[in-house]
Amino acid sequence: MSDNTDELRLYFWPTPNGYKVSVLLELLGLDYQIMPVNITTGEQHAPDFVSLFPTRKIPGLVHRRGSDQPDRVLVESGAILWYLADWRGQLLPSDPDLRWQVMQWLFWQVGGLGPIAGQAHHFRLYAPVKDDYAIDRYTKETHKFYAVLESQLSLRPFIAGDLSIADIAILPWIFRHQRQGVDLERYPAVKAWYAGLMARPEVIRGFEVGQSLINQGDFSADEARSHLF
Repeated sequence: MSDNTDELRLYFWPTPNGYKVSVLLELLGLDYQIMPVNITTGEQHAPDFVSLFPTRKIPGLVHRRGSDQPDRVLVESGAILWYLADWRGQLLPSDPDLRWQVMQWLFWQVGGLGPIAGQAHHFRLYAPVKDDYAIDRYTKETHKFYAVLESQLSLRPFIAGDLSIADIAILPWIFRHQRQGVDLERYPAVKAWYAGLMARPEVIRGFEVGQSLINQGDFSADEARSHLF
């Protein structure tokens, strides 16, 4: 932490968007408190949650900055990554040209990879009625995003050159590649990038936040299998 007045509360559930923030907080070396929000039972619609986060989505972040400054309350995972990296001056370049390289790939994930891969995930595993058209469409579209990622990572070690919040935004979605119908053997540069990041102790700790919820009994084994792995 920058000083003793800062307190970070992460409203979290083990989803790709939730993991973006827990992984970044670990990489930044920040202390934070996990506030579990069980989206499988609708806790994101509870009045106390909605009063803070009107979008009714996780993750949410509350940055308490001391008695003489107002709290900062943020929604949307991409905005939270941007805020934290900008605040700490890490994983987001100060040079404008490099900074916008990172930002374009952050928005590529937020506006494209995440929604499309999430639909592939949903229709392949959770749709109450099997829809072959939807499965085929979203699986193929997801592969297009992986192909873009492969072409970018075949030229550089990270998506925008150096490790940045763009990589952190993308990583938890690649974590779910099997659910999306993607074999990483088809994308060797993505596979190498993914393996390298997933071996980092800070990244491991960021993903272990979800496991800790299971260990504490905050949700059932069936929910754990559905939402974590």
